[in-house]
Amino acid sequence: MSEPNTESADSPQPVRAFLKPRKAMPFFGRHPWVFESAIESVATPDGEEPGAGTPVELWTEKKEFVAHGLWNPQSNIRIRLYSWDQQRPVSAELLDERIKRAIAMRRSLFDLTSDKTGCRLVFSESDGLSGVIVDNYGGFLIVQFTSLALFQFKDAIVGTLKSALQPRGIWMRTEKGMREVEGLDAVDGLVDGTAPPRPLFIEENRVQYGVDIQEGQKTGCYLDQRDNRVVAAKYMKDAEVLDAFCFSGGFGITAIKAGAKQVTCVDSSELALSMAAANADLNGVADRIEFRRSDVRKVLEELAEQGRTFDAVILDPPKMARTRGGLQRAMKGYLRFNTLGVSVLKPGGILVTCSCSGHVTRADFSQMVADVARTTKRDIQILEQHGQPADHPVFATCPETEYLKMLVCRVS
Repeated sequence: MSEPNTESADSPQPVRAFLKPRKAMPFFGRHPWVFESAIESVATPDGEEPGAGTPVELWTEKKEFVAHGLWNPQSNIRIRLYSWDQQRPVSAELLDERIKRAIAMRRSLFDLTSDKTGCRLVFSESDGLSGVIVDNYGGFLIVQFTSLALFQFKDAIVGTLKSALQPRGIWMRTEKGMREVEGLDAVDGLVDGTAPPRPLFIEENRVQYGVDIQEGQKTGCYLDQRDNRVVAAKYMKDAEVLDAFCFSGGFGITAIKAGAKQVTCVDSSELALSMAAANADLNGVADRIEFRRSDVRKVLEELAEQGRTFDAVILDPPKMARTRGGLQRAMKGYLRFNTLGVSVLKPGGILVTCSCSGHVTRADFSQMVADVARTTKRDIQILEQHGQPADHPVFATCPETEYLKMLVCRVS
């Protein structure tokens, strides 16, 4: 295919990145990440390397147009793609359209006018907005940029959020490690409106939560486990439960509300346990929950040595594989934690095990459970398999967006 002549003599020459031979298929297939290793050359009007946030056209080595994206000279993901229509380059108007489309979908799922609603409004690649996440907590918005290139459009994105939602306040948070990976020089804090209270309160599945969106983990709460907490709880009536990596107590409190007898919550974070204890009190279940601040592995080892067992064990660790290079180490970690978890389970007990690492596939995670069965010589049945809820959709052409795995297992 020959390159079309779409520019007039007076129009600025676009920046064009050309792919190496045989590298174009994933991007014709609408995968949004172009790594540095796939790029052969870049053509700019002045001969200089493009700056962060520069709109770039992606072309094959045969001069075939592929997509429009944004350039980041500091990231291994050199170009993030947003439009496969040659007539629709990346612009504030395109981003405005994508944000409003994402919000419209969430309006069909949640009451966005309620001061008790917590949900994800924009989920990066899954909403065609690679590099930005927006969460709603009772009318306060948390904006998290994971791309230096898209961060250059911050003002336009904030403007759309204000006009579409009239939020009480907009707060910016930066994901751990993202400054280094992306070269992102972003300052956490209030962007617009009123600062969110600490805590503010949301409700899900008749459980109330206090959320610290200024300092809490992720953007303040694990919204993506909303449905999984209910799934797990139905197996825990009259059970003694160990909730490891409990964070703000979501799984444990939901289990108590569903009829669990007693829950031991373990986390290494003093802030998390303080919030969990407050949430237990808020829901009237504090008398049935014990809180232990300690390293989870240490607690599991001590319980196993003491011969202490539970009817159910919940393992919901933080992300353990941030890069593909960390996958092997992460799988060893999952194997170690789940082997210890099984060692403190009564025969016929329930293991709820989770992974929020996008580089760990569902097949990887299921194989890990099989390895635990062989290691412990105990039969394990996988009763249910779940992932992320609808406000965290999976983008069909970017499998990395399917990050959350949750297995409910029966251990003989």
